[in-house]
Amino acid sequence: MPGGMAARSLTVAMAVQGSLLFDSSPKPVGGDGPTGVRRYTGSFGVPEATRLLWRAGFGPKRQSAVERTPAQLAALGLDGAVDALFTPAARTLEGPEPYTEFGPLEDPANFPYDHLWWFDRMVRSTMQLEERMALLWHDWFGVSNDQVGQYTLMADHIDLFRTKGLGSFRDLLQAVTVDGAMLVRLDGDDNQKGIANENYARELMELYTLGPDRGAYTETDVREAARGLTGYRSDYVASRGGYVDFEYVPSRHDDGEKVVFGKRDDYLPAEVVDATLAHPQHASFFVLKLWSSFVAVPPSAGQCLALETLYVESGYDIATVLRAILTHEDLYTGPPLVKQPVVFGAGLLRAVGRGVETIGWPVMSEQAGQRLFLPPNIAGWREDRWLDTSTIQARWTLARYVLNHHELGPDDDYPAAETPAQAVDAALAHWNGAVVHDDTRAVLESTARAIATIASGYSAGQRNALRQDILRHLVATCPDQQVC
Repeated sequence: MPGGMAARSLTVAMAVQGSLLFDSSPKPVGGDGPTGVRRYTGSFGVPEATRLLWRAGFGPKRQSAVERTPAQLAALGLDGAVDALFTPAARTLEGPEPYTEFGPLEDPANFPYDHLWWFDRMVRSTMQLEERMALLWHDWFGVSNDQVGQYTLMADHIDLFRTKGLGSFRDLLQAVTVDGAMLVRLDGDDNQKGIANENYARELMELYTLGPDRGAYTETDVREAARGLTGYRSDYVASRGGYVDFEYVPSRHDDGEKVVFGKRDDYLPAEVVDATLAHPQHASFFVLKLWSSFVAVPPSAGQCLALETLYVESGYDIATVLRAILTHEDLYTGPPLVKQPVVFGAGLLRAVGRGVETIGWPVMSEQAGQRLFLPPNIAGWREDRWLDTSTIQARWTLARYVLNHHELGPDDDYPAAETPAQAVDAALAHWNGAVVHDDTRAVLESTARAIATIASGYSAGQRNALRQDILRHLVATCPDQQVC
């Protein structure tokens, strides 16, 4: 299956094989939530709150007047913590203003500043869930500026996800269908009576609502739906920046009778979208794809059915299903997920209370497997490439960027009498109290002891400062920190 769901499963399998997955949380006896959805009833402490912040945001922030720490979220309990993500105390950007080696960020329409502007929002926005959902929908719909070639359309496309990403999926899908970036990307503005273009109709079914290889639709359904989607147009005006004046023109619409999923009707564009949502196989597709973005193991058949029922009865409400997932026992008792590259990078900056300070983020993020505004194809990013011999090196460099120009120097007043264990404690504290496994800690302490024997020519304090820089980098890039 193309897209995020199958690829994410492969990512999880890779993590298992690499001994990256661990789970030290208590095992609860699950309780029923709405419509029989199992909810987590174990202790909700700092580890569980931290996992929630990583799954539904970009990790804990070191200092904030608005965002709650894991300890503060834990004190609210599971429901209170989830509520806090949906309704933060303020909508603002909090933290250091972004800049690069060349000064303040330039116009995001100038490459590569588009990535930097959104990445900065991931780091500083107090609306963490909103930004994380925008990233999820960007992956779900897979529109790339490589094909659109117009930042203004892409910016509107992402803003659409911010404003509608937690509302009705029907409203979101209807809006995406007529969104300028999507119309350009899949030729919807060149789809007219007599020469219907099938691109959007096919992806609407295969990637957005029903899924491939499930017997949910036929080639006839695609062709007939494409006829129903005719009617939109745009103008390309270079002096106005590209594609403009998107509109629906009734005379361009094929008003003849069509047969979609066995039902004969005239079908306007909005009615084609509604037909896919009403399809018996849509709810299961939606639930599984949304679930896979937050939970590493697939739901049982019973839980999938319960979530499908919740989704349909709520009127396709995204937030209702998402709340059920974020309070589900599988999220807290199951294995971790691999952090997406931009989530990993943004989380490092948030952990140390820093902002964007280099123009290098887009290149390194792309090498790690994820460049914002440029998913590799309409199915989204290759999650199965997020941890391999190539991309893990890019994560090493991302961590280096976070530490760059903030290293301890020989003139720093660093303790001369520091044990290897204390050095590791200090490195973990640098990353906002990062937690590692005992076996990882043992390797870090062994490394700390080795550095003490080979770093000749330094005073004890200078040697320990050098050791601390090395340990900070190793903590950030160790297997434990690649998952959440």
